[in-house]
Amino acid sequence: MPCPKNEEELESLLSEPSGRLVEFFRHMKGRRLVILGIGGKIGVTLGMAAARAARHAGSSMEIVGISRFSDLAARQKLERAGLKTIACDLLDAESAKALPEADFVIFMAGRKFGTTSEESLTWAMNTVVPAHVAQHYRKARIIVFSTGCVYPLVTAETGGCVEQCIPAPIGDYAQSALARERIFEYYSKEFGTEVALFRLNYAIDLRYGVLYDIAIQVWEEKPIDLSVRNFNCIWQGDVIERALLALEFCASPPFIINISGPETASVRAVAEYFADKFGKRAVFVNEDAPQKPAYLCNASRSFGIFGYPHMSLSQMIDLTAAWIEQGGSSLGKPTHFQTTDGVF
Repeated sequence: MPCPKNEEELESLLSEPSGRLVEFFRHMKGRRLVILGIGGKIGVTLGMAAARAARHAGSSMEIVGISRFSDLAARQKLERAGLKTIACDLLDAESAKALPEADFVIFMAGRKFGTTSEESLTWAMNTVVPAHVAQHYRKARIIVFSTGCVYPLVTAETGGCVEQCIPAPIGDYAQSALARERIFEYYSKEFGTEVALFRLNYAIDLRYGVLYDIAIQVWEEKPIDLSVRNFNCIWQGDVIERALLALEFCASPPFIINISGPETASVRAVAEYFADKFGKRAVFVNEDAPQKPAYLCNASRSFGIFGYPHMSLSQMIDLTAAWIEQGGSSLGKPTHFQTTDGVF
């Protein structure tokens, strides 16, 4: 697969709907899909993919993107793609109540990075906002983006956490992420709202992600910490397809599903592959340190439902290498996948 030459080509690739997704939209019975928190890393291309799928399916469904839209360019991009956009601060209860009704909701609003020193804001975003949304959209089917950080830290030998694992979040972000799930769970039981909890780690978009983090360290010949030696990842285009298809599986009580790739990837092996591609030397630190457990999930349930991701790990690695070699842009948002103390 050729590497996208610029951000426009990359976003077109990420938002290209599969035939399966187009067929899904062809049979969706509903008037409106609302995407809350659409201005984030995944939201813009998810909105674009939904609009393209609806258009290819000949569907009249309205796709509405809602965010504070601090990034005006993102809003303009979505409107050009055919979405209606609404600027809204979901922390404000009256503003949330004024939002248009919907048959389907993708909830992506939340806060992670910057939690340290702003813990109260993270808790408000991850609990108060879900309460506003769950009450307003009680009749809709809701996909709630969540995180594998709600699980305990484990080693690769465990095979990763499955959906039945008892949550054990560490730190304010992970604890508030679990609280977000619990808020939706409460209202799902209270109102019978059909919900799916979408536990993701980690999405790959050539401008950010675990692979970008490792590759840029190799490219810049910076040391790579091996105290955390493994990770999971999945192509963002596959995340988008699964998030929209998962609307079919919303239930009360909520349906829980892990979303990631099938491999438990090795930090060392991936770094050495990038070093070979770049003609550089991978520099490691903490090679002999005790292995730290990490946020690793087992997404086998998702493979049974959706099949394996369309984009393989080797393809993602090659595309990431090519993107960096050609001077591709970065979102400047490291994943901090090696963080194990819950401080983000």
